[in-house]
Amino acid sequence: MVLLYDPTATRQSGPARASQTLATLSGKVVGFIDNAKPNFNHLVDDLGALLVSNYGVKRIIKRRKSSASIPAPDEIVRELADECDLVITGSGD
Repeated sequence: MVLLYDPTATRQSGPARASQTLATLSGKVVGFIDNAKPNFNHLVDDLGALLVSNYGVKRIIKRRKSSASIPAPDEIVRELADECDLVITGSGD
């Protein structure tokens, strides 16, 4: 089981849980939400290239928030939810 916590969200009754698991990354679309912290964009570029070359990921979609201290805009969340099989958010520094 994987527990996910969102530090920007209001507290819910329990931990968020992934609605499904992926058996493979091959042929999948992976999204990244860049939180605008220093160096995350470099990490995403390298990680995306590895996911494509080593795990058969079909496509990488990258979107950037304007600041680490605010949630991603609804448009970005909707786009990535519609287009991606997996979305990774992250931190740099």
